[in-house]
Amino acid sequence: MKLMTKEIEAKLPKLYATEELKPEEKPIIVKFFHPFSNWTWYACEGDKQSDGDWLFFGWVHGTEPEMGYFSLKELESLKIMGLPIERDRHFGDHMLSEAMEKRI
Repeated sequence: MKLMTKEIEAKLPKLYATEELKPEEKPIIVKFFHPFSNWTWYACEGDKQSDGDWLFFGWVHGTEPEMGYFSLKELESLKIMGLPIERDRHFGDHMLSEAMEKRI
């Protein structure tokens, strides 16, 4: 599965574009997850880097939930129990506060 698409690229605000917004006002553009673990990444912002990688900012729910940066290469390199990270193709429109409260 392709994690980054042209559609996501077109919708994704640049890094720091939503920093003035409260968490409940930040839209989640894309959700990445691993089907056999508790790890989920919710990207709210992102920029393509000079090396072609993407750097995202958003909510990461893993061992300890936190706001932070993560890269596309990092996600693509992860394998847990032999399975890669996936993109939730049916995620829809959600706000960051939903992920922080209910883990959508």
